[in-house]
Amino acid sequence: MSAGTAAGAGLADIYALVARDFAAVNALIPRQLTSDVALVEEIGRYIVESGGKRLRPLLVLLGVRACTGHPEPADDRHVRLATVIEFLHTATLLHDDVVDRSQLRRGRATANATWGNAPSVLVGDFLYSRAFQLMVGLGSMEIMAILSDATNTIAEGEVMQLANVGNADLTEAAYREVIRCKTALLFQAAAHTAGVLAGPPPQADALKRYGLHFGLAYQLLDDWLDYAGDAALMGKNVGDDLAEGKMTLPLIIALRGANPADAAIIRRAVTLRAADAQSQVIDIVARSGALEATRAAAVRESECALAALTHLPAGQYRDALEGLARHCLTRLG
Repeated sequence: MSAGTAAGAGLADIYALVARDFAAVNALIPRQLTSDVALVEEIGRYIVESGGKRLRPLLVLLGVRACTGHPEPADDRHVRLATVIEFLHTATLLHDDVVDRSQLRRGRATANATWGNAPSVLVGDFLYSRAFQLMVGLGSMEIMAILSDATNTIAEGEVMQLANVGNADLTEAAYREVIRCKTALLFQAAAHTAGVLAGPPPQADALKRYGLHFGLAYQLLDDWLDYAGDAALMGKNVGDDLAEGKMTLPLIIALRGANPADAAIIRRAVTLRAADAQSQVIDIVARSGALEATRAAAVRESECALAALTHLPAGQYRDALEGLARHCLTRLG
């Protein structure tokens, strides 16, 4: 794929740019999942191999090349870093599904639905610790600082979200802080550490900004899909966030402009997690203009991500990062 074409390319073309590295990551993952405890390997492999797009490792692999412009990095530390990021992400998924009592992820039964909560939590802990073992091998205190801080803040984001379950008064500012901590920060850390590994500080800072805004756009799109999408596309049921008592941006905006009757329906649905009100709430959100506003917010975050890329050297890898941000917007339909 030539420079200038990646921006309009599909995911397959973007992944093709780093296909050899992804093969190396996919080979390293099972080697690092080895354990004397068979259940650790079984659950770890199940969740890691469950068909995700691995966007966060992709940011690492593209980010390293976007800084250097070279198709072949000097060593394999970028492969190890991408694996670290994937393990951290997988650990958060295991813990998230337990907290949310999720039964479905990516169209498959969750690990907690299959093996139970306790094994899922403990294997999540194993993946966190294995990620940090790999991290030590990178030999960079700066990368360790970024990822340890990110992991800590992600945990805080999870607690913030949990504390606000059933809180119909959650503000937009508080919601944005939750998604920054819970979702966007790992995208930010993936891109930032790639820059630290391969580029000078201005490029690392540019990738950090790209990762943050890409991650915010990604979560806003996810929250939009929860009211506008379908289960086949999302790998989960439409309205799951509402069923879990979570206030996301579409609901916050809809409630803000709702008449008293509609506001009462939303508040009851969120506070009591009232399944019988789900279709009414989805209809209120659709009528309120909240979906359009959430869509516009996601587009703005994507534009901020694209703007950050102007500080990286021109070339096919920067184009691919641009194409990735634009591709994610295609989920809006």
